[in-house]
Amino acid sequence: MDDSRRWWTLPVVSAAQLLVVLDGTIVNIALPSVQQALGMSDAGRHWVVTAYALAFGGLLLIGGRVSSALGHRRAFMIGLVGFAAASALAGAAAGPGMLFATRALQGGFAALLAPAGLSLLTTTFTESRERARAFGVFAAVGAAGSAVGLVLGGMLTEYTSWRWCLYINVPIALLALLGTTLVPRDRRAPSRDGRLDVPGAVLSCAAFVAVVYAFNQAEPLGWGSPIVLALLVVGVLLLVGFVAVERRVSHPLLPMRVLAHRVRAGAFVAITLMFAAMFGFYLFMSYYTQTVLGYSPVQSGLTLIINALAALVGSMFIAGRLHGRVPPAGLIVSGLIAAAAGVAIVTLLTPQSSHVLPLYLAPALVLTGLGLGCVMSPTASLATAGMPPQDIGAASASYNAAQQLGAALGTALFNTVATSAAAAHMATATRSAASVHGYTTALTVGAGILVVTACLTAVLITVRTTVHREMEKDAS
Repeated sequence: MDDSRRWWTLPVVSAAQLLVVLDGTIVNIALPSVQQALGMSDAGRHWVVTAYALAFGGLLLIGGRVSSALGHRRAFMIGLVGFAAASALAGAAAGPGMLFATRALQGGFAALLAPAGLSLLTTTFTESRERARAFGVFAAVGAAGSAVGLVLGGMLTEYTSWRWCLYINVPIALLALLGTTLVPRDRRAPSRDGRLDVPGAVLSCAAFVAVVYAFNQAEPLGWGSPIVLALLVVGVLLLVGFVAVERRVSHPLLPMRVLAHRVRAGAFVAITLMFAAMFGFYLFMSYYTQTVLGYSPVQSGLTLIINALAALVGSMFIAGRLHGRVPPAGLIVSGLIAAAAGVAIVTLLTPQSSHVLPLYLAPALVLTGLGLGCVMSPTASLATAGMPPQDIGAASASYNAAQQLGAALGTALFNTVATSAAAAHMATATRSAASVHGYTTALTVGAGILVVTACLTAVLITVRTTVHREMEKDAS
C-alpha cells in the first residue's frame, strides 16, 4: 500500500470525527436563538438536540453492520455526503418540524459515518507506533470536539446566524469527501453476507431510544416520574431481549464476542463513565460561567479552549508517546484519576471565591483535558484491537454508542442532582449561593464516578502488557 496515500486516512477520518462530535454541542449555544427565530415552545425546544442524539445513538449498531457490508471506505463516503446534505437542509429549516426531521437525518448519517471512520483507522494502521500516533490524533479531535463546538457555536450565533451552526458542516464534509479520494480502498473485501439482523436492529434501536429519552426526560420531570421509570424499565427489557436475540441468530448485529473480552469490556466501561462525568462537567462550565460569573456565550465557550488544548496534549504527547511503553490500564487509570482531581477542584468553589479562573477553572480544565486525552486514545484502540474483519464495524459502533450513552446519562444526572441540591439549599441561602451549592454537589458525584471508574478499569483491564500485545498481534 502507498504509504503517503495511507496517511491521508488520518486527517480525513479526523475531520469526520470532528463533524460528528462537534454537531452534538454546537447547536446547544445557539438554541435560544433557534427557539426565538422558529417560534418553538419551551417544552419542544430540546428536540433540536434530542432528535440528533436519538437517531445517532439508536442507529449506530446498524451503521456498523452496514459499514462492514458495503466496505468501510464506501460507507464513509456515503455518510459524508448524507451528513452534508442533511446539514444544509437543517440550516435552511423554515419551521420546527423541518428542523427536528433534518436533525434526525443528520444523526442517522452520523451513525454510518462514525463507525466507518473508526473502522478505516483500525484497518489502516496496525503497527504499534503508527497505531498510537493515529489513535492519538483521533482521540484529540474527539476530546476537543465538544469544546470547539461550544466556542464555534457561540461565535457563529453572535456574529452571523444560528443557521451557520449547521451550514458550517457542509464545507468540512466536502473537504473530507475530497480527501477520501486519496484514501486507499479497503484491504479486505466487504462482507458478502447482505442479511440484516432485523429483530436485533429493531430491539437495539428501540432500547437505546427508550433509555436515552428517559435520561432526557429526567431533567424536567425528575427521576421519580412514572414516565421516566416506565421508559427505563422498557429500555432494560428491550436490552435483555436484544441480548437474547443476538445470542441465537446466525448473523448477529452485535456479536457477543465483541463485549465478552474482559479488556474490551473495560474499555467500554471506562469511556462510557468518562463521558458521563465529562458532559456533566461541561454543563457546569456553561451554566456557572454564564449565570454566576456573567460571561457571554462566546467567553464561556472560549474558556473551554484550555480543556481542548490539554486534551490534545494528553492524547498526542502523553498517550501517543507512551503507547506500548506503559500498559493501557496505566494510561486509562491515570487519566481517570487526573480528571477526577480536576473535577474535585471546582467542588471547592463557594459564592465568595475570588480569582475563580486562574485558581479553580483553569487547573480543573487542564486536568480534565489531560485525563480525557489519556483515556480516549487507549480505549479507542482497545475497543477495536484483535477483532476479526467482519466484527470491526460492530466494535467501532459499540464504542461510539458507549460515548453517546455516557453523554446522555451524564447530562441528565448532573442536571437533576444540581437542581435538587440547589432547591434544598434555597431556603437558607441566596439564589446564587444555592446555585453554586447545586453545582458543587453534582460535581462531587462526577468526581466519585471517575474514581469508581478508575477502580473498575484497574480490575477489568489487566496491568500486564502481554494481553494488549496479543490483541495488537491479532489485529495485524
